[in-house]
Amino acid sequence: MTIALFGTSADPPTAAHGDILQWLSDRYDRVFVWAADNPFKGQQTPLPYRQAMVNLLVRSLNRPNVEHHPELSHPYTLYSVEQVKQRWPGELFTLVVGSDVLRKLPQWYQAEKLLGQVQLLVLQRPGVVIDPQDWQVVQRLCPHVELANYRGPAVSSTTYRQQRDAQQLPPAIAQYIQEQGLYSQP
Repeated sequence: MTIALFGTSADPPTAAHGDILQWLSDRYDRVFVWAADNPFKGQQTPLPYRQAMVNLLVRSLNRPNVEHHPELSHPYTLYSVEQVKQRWPGELFTLVVGSDVLRKLPQWYQAEKLLGQVQLLVLQRPGVVIDPQDWQVVQRLCPHVELANYRGPAVSSTTYRQQRDAQQLPPAIAQYIQEQGLYSQP
């Protein structure tokens, strides 16, 4: 069985997150997704709100093989991967990351140990150019790295927080944000 692991800060989850999950669900037996605090980012919306939004996103997709696993949430991805490996021993795991994290990936907590336990799938983010040197460093750390043939929508959580354009969000998440009064301050 193949399992894609997609941990994200999801602040908030956008239409792009949904598109990625649908794309992954067509290629993997199971897709595990969760929100987590990112140690490289400053102030983030409290995690319980982000987990609730990821859950809404997963439910709205109606894809049985896309599963929200909030128990995998940890600021260090290594711990999430170790939990998965304990619960589903012997399975093939692919860690999914955006191309925007390639430069910082070698600085992740115990990056070499982490990347030795998984295959790595890099999704090209619109507007992000992959530096060949960054790619080479990641290839040395992870012998099983692949650049996905995927082009998603040019939507990001950062852009949503800056512009507050609800069209960048799935309707259920836009409604949740409004009900909870999230992201109302610039």
